[in-house]
Amino acid sequence: MSSSWSSGRRPITIAILAMGGEGGGVLADWIVAVGQKAGWYAQNTSVAGVAQRTGATVYYVELYPPSLAPAGESARQQPVLSLFPTPGEVDVVIASELMEAGRAVQRGFATPDRTTLIASTNRVYSMDERLALGDGRADSAALLSAAEAGAKRLVSADFMALATTAGSVISASLFGALAGSAALPFPRPEFEAAIRASGKGVDASLRAFAAGYDAATAPPPAPASRGNGPVALTLQPRRPVDPVEAAAQAEERRRRQIAATDPGSLVGPGLQAHARRVADHFPVPARDMLLHGCVRTAVYQDIDYTDRYLQRVSRLAAIELDPAGEARLTVEAARHVALWMTYQDTIHVAHQKIRSKRIAGVRDEAGAKKGQIVDVREYLHPQVEEITDTLPTAMGRRLSRSKMFRRIVTRATRNGIVVNTTGTIGFSMLWVMARFRPMRPRSYRFAREQEALDTWIDRAVRVGRDDPELAREVIECQRVLKGYGATHEHGRESFALLMAAVDTLASGPGRARAAAEIQRLREAALADEDGTALRAALAQVAPGALAAVA
Repeated sequence: MSSSWSSGRRPITIAILAMGGEGGGVLADWIVAVGQKAGWYAQNTSVAGVAQRTGATVYYVELYPPSLAPAGESARQQPVLSLFPTPGEVDVVIASELMEAGRAVQRGFATPDRTTLIASTNRVYSMDERLALGDGRADSAALLSAAEAGAKRLVSADFMALATTAGSVISASLFGALAGSAALPFPRPEFEAAIRASGKGVDASLRAFAAGYDAATAPPPAPASRGNGPVALTLQPRRPVDPVEAAAQAEERRRRQIAATDPGSLVGPGLQAHARRVADHFPVPARDMLLHGCVRTAVYQDIDYTDRYLQRVSRLAAIELDPAGEARLTVEAARHVALWMTYQDTIHVAHQKIRSKRIAGVRDEAGAKKGQIVDVREYLHPQVEEITDTLPTAMGRRLSRSKMFRRIVTRATRNGIVVNTTGTIGFSMLWVMARFRPMRPRSYRFAREQEALDTWIDRAVRVGRDDPELAREVIECQRVLKGYGATHEHGRESFALLMAAVDTLASGPGRARAAAEIQRLREAALADEDGTALRAALAQVAPGALAAVA
């Protein structure tokens, strides 16, 4: 029967799950340094994770107290320590991100009978989450709840934000949380001494360490009370706050307040008349989204295009069921009409890639200092349709049907193209391409998109006279239209099926549940890229839609 490490029968086992650039190896080295300075046997190893954010590197540390090692001439004086963590046998798990904490529980590293789980509540989205056609983000509250249930003790905070505020990396704040958790029998000064001994970024690391230590040792919030008697409380897991999302939400609230009182201050001088129109003719909850749409369409094309945007949204606002309340139809119309009107073409992609704000963002993300040279390279793989869609209508239509032109483009771009955005030639190529914006209304794709847009809005207005909720679902079906190339083509196929389903359900005996069924079908369309889930769902609720599109 095994006993705990404190009786001398087993070492302290620590697993660290961290991604590249987060200092997981440095954190493991610090822990080893603390143990060795105290006279303990210490060993650390690592198992590399998979690239592109599908798995973190696992750093594994074992600490064994020398005073309890076997004695005697015939006994081995040094313990044999393991190279890898064993599920169910890990005392401390440190996760640099919330998804990794969930994976630690899933893999059995964190267990309710033994493990102290130290987890940062920030999120770095996995490839599966990013590749999802819809909102593929995992529920952070569910992840935190699973971490709490899967560990003997959970120490959680946004250690990434604490480290960033201190000007350091997350390994330092996690090291502070480890010291504050008292999971290791060493005093705080020994941890700080290990940071000082490293000799790199000491001051910033110590600030982050202190912040992590304070977060781990902070007392829990006092329970609420009501009157003089006791109150039974049901504790819910605290939903972690992503600092980026929190800042975006705060900015959105600020903009909504301004949009309700002074919308003109949120747009440039060329859009003041549009801001007044938004303030005079649209519900308050939709104004911020409408101002976003005005700016987006003006940057994408011109002021006349913004006029067309507001005219389209006004048709849907006219059938708004709740203009004095949440105005959900108008809000979604403001969002999705703007997104469709600013579809991605080569002109738009070129314009976005050379914007100074984007280059500055790349420099910030890379941590480049003033005066440092940063090269930004674009890996492009243009398709025939992306080229012909940008050309004047007659030329684009003719070349799209040319087998010879298709062979030439396929051969020239089969290995992709690399463009250096920060180089003279690369920047000039993209700049010239972006200058074709005034020609966009005469392009092969533009007329098709405008016709499809108006047909979509016509359908929403038609069904919305009897069922505004169905109209909102029709508008939200724009979510399946994403990206460009093959991805966009698949989205168009799914969109056509959804619109056929709208016509079938709105005129059939199931009109009362049409909105709920379209919502379910849209979610099926976003479940996979090839439309398998959507077709299966349509076969059950609207088989006529499949026949109509076929």
